[in-house]
Amino acid sequence: MESGPAVFAGVAFVLFGAALLLWTGVRVRQGQPVALGVEPRAAAALTTVFGAVFLLLGIWCFGRL
Repeated sequence: MESGPAVFAGVAFVLFGAALLLWTGVRVRQGQPVALGVEPRAAAALTTVFGAVFLLLGIWCFGRL
């Protein structure tokens, strides 16, 4: 019964992390800003770190099943 919330959280974290990494990669490759008003390298690095953290958090949720 308790695996339902873990699956939901894992899916949500993995999808968000993957989408964030994909979006950041596309923006950097096209030379467009990742965040307005922020230095491009800092914004790309920060969003990459957060995308990886969300992916790892989702994998951790799946490991708790």
